[in-house]
Amino acid sequence: MGREILFLIDGFGADALETFSSVIPTITRLTRHGIINTAFPSTTATSLATLTTGTLPGVHGMLGYTVQVPRSGGRILNALKWDERVDPNIWQPVPTLFERAAAQDIQVSHVAAKRYENTGFTRAVFRGAQYKGANVVPDLIAQTKDALKKTPSFVYLYMNDLDVAGHSDGVGSDKWLAALLMIDQMLANLMREVPQGTRIWLTSDHGMINVGEKIVIGEKNPLLENISVIGGEPRARHLYLNADYDSPSGRNDVASIWQEFLGERVQVFTREQALISNLFGEDVSDDSKDRMGEVIAIAQADVVLIDPTRADKESAMVGHHGSDSLIETQVGLLTTVLS
Repeated sequence: MGREILFLIDGFGADALETFSSVIPTITRLTRHGIINTAFPSTTATSLATLTTGTLPGVHGMLGYTVQVPRSGGRILNALKWDERVDPNIWQPVPTLFERAAAQDIQVSHVAAKRYENTGFTRAVFRGAQYKGANVVPDLIAQTKDALKKTPSFVYLYMNDLDVAGHSDGVGSDKWLAALLMIDQMLANLMREVPQGTRIWLTSDHGMINVGEKIVIGEKNPLLENISVIGGEPRARHLYLNADYDSPSGRNDVASIWQEFLGERVQVFTREQALISNLFGEDVSDDSKDRMGEVIAIAQADVVLIDPTRADKESAMVGHHGSDSLIETQVGLLTTVLS
């Protein structure tokens, strides 16, 4: 014992686990511990920060895919691509579980694609782990096996192929199913390669829905009025108001316009309402309050809210996530001990 792997499959919700169980024989043989609910928004940057710090978004400050950098003149921080003007250690100040484990003499490793190794997001959320980059499945397995040579050891193994396929072609598409089958086979190979007694945990960061109605913000609608910056993503928007309009009454006015125009297709919160509703958790740091949108819009059903400056790219995506639906927020937790 003393060897643990957390295998995280990006974009693999509990709904998909059930719906496509017949095509993933290795995964379905694992013992199911139940369902985990992600924090809001149900997106990679937020979910992985919650996973690796053990705190909710209001504390760790990773409030979405993109948020406005306070007092930057409207600059947007894309959490997954980062901005080197932003210090990852200051932006996300909570010690990671990797740092805490390393302090207890546990060997901790992060196995994922080489391109993520030195990103700001990795430094913000995964610091403390030894990065072991690999770009193809045999190398990912080899790096994982190597990381387990010493005990006690913990490996975080990350795959994003399913999420990529879902965004481009949709959940259930041929490309998505091919990615799922590949990951199931990878797990089977991994289980044959790593030492006996290793415990494997398998989970995800969010699920995904296929797009239905597309609404371009400000196109034949009043949704862009008094908004200077659009953050978040199509299923969960941070809306930042023009400086001369940003006040409690201004936020209420914008929220009312959105709610009246979209009705049941959206849930709308002012910043004040988001705090009262514990949208990002009960504890919210001053930094997080600074970063969140003055108005937050959460798409319902299969609606997506398209940023007009990114309309071509966002409209081309079939699969989306970020909202509070059960499909997007529920992920499975499965495990096995190799014998």
